Amino acid sequence: MRLIKITEYNHHTMVLGMPIYDSKKRILLAAGRTINPRIKDRLKQMGIRFIYIEDEVSKGVHMNDLIDMPTWADAIDIVKTFHHKVKSASMVNLKDMQQVVKKLIDEVKQRPILVLIPSSTMTKEVQPYAHAVNVTILSLITAKKIGYIDQKQIELALGCLLHDIGKELTDNYDRHCEVGFNFLRGLSQFSIISAHIAYQHHETINGKGFPRGIADGDILEMAQICGVANMYDNMLTNRQIPPHEAMEAIMATSDNLYNYKFIQAFSSSIPTYPPGTKVVVDNKEEAIVTQIDKHLHRPIVKILSTNEELDLSELPTLMINPI
Repeated sequence: MRLIKITEYNHHTMVLGMPIYDSKKRILLAAGRTINPRIKDRLKQMGIRFIYIEDEVSKGVHMNDLIDMPTWADAIDIVKTFHHKVKSASMVNLKDMQQVVKKLIDEVKQRPILVLIPSSTMTKEVQPYAHAVNVTILSLITAKKIGYIDQKQIELALGCLLHDIGKELTDNYDRHCEVGFNFLRGLSQFSIISAHIAYQHHETINGKGFPRGIADGDILEMAQICGVANMYDNMLTNRQIPPHEAMEAIMATSDNLYNYKFIQAFSSSIPTYPPGTKVVVDNKEEAIVTQIDKHLHRPIVKILSTNEELDLSELPTLMINPI
């Protein structure tokens, strides 16, 4: 199985590797099916830009590190419900959100490596909530590397899941952090630290962020962790930047936008070439990433012309570039 842009799909040689869901978590197309060209156009109109497929090229690709799909989809659904209640001024209950936090923390704890499902595999109505879940997972992976205790992970995860809640309460993008903070700090049993994650996730240590332009030590650690994850996931989803290029851009922000400590923890915890990525090895051989084993950034690849597998962690002189 591998991830491709939906524009690359060929119904003659490919079948779906994972189901496609609509905004109500119903299966639109089941795994194992081909996509009719007319349906493909409809999926594109719905905002789906990436899909998982099975084909001859992807044989032997291991997706064991991919986040559990039911856990991911359930988390998105609960975040969506919470956002909709806030938008409609209905009474909200944090119990379901707290259960999501527990499940996501457990998911991160038990996985040595965790590969995300891009939010752009979902319909555009669901993508903001998938983004919130992915930012939370990325932040928890970073926190795990740093060594956060359970309580700090809980506060981090709650703040990340609701970091964009202000967008439900104002159409003014520049004010969504402040509006979200004011809403969250008014919720009973909601940590003021978690609320500050929503307030500060667009602040940067050079003082050029918003809404207040604070700098350095005035920005919470957790807000910086969320900010890094938010920037990375936005690059993948909104700008469709490949993971390795997005990681390079994140690393370039070290001690400029975000503290080196958090950039280092992030970059040493997130794989740059997920399984299924097509690459060129040594500037000549087309290959596909089959597995991440000993090194997050030097995976095992299969040379497509020969089916030979190479562990790039043991071959440091071989260059790797995506196709």
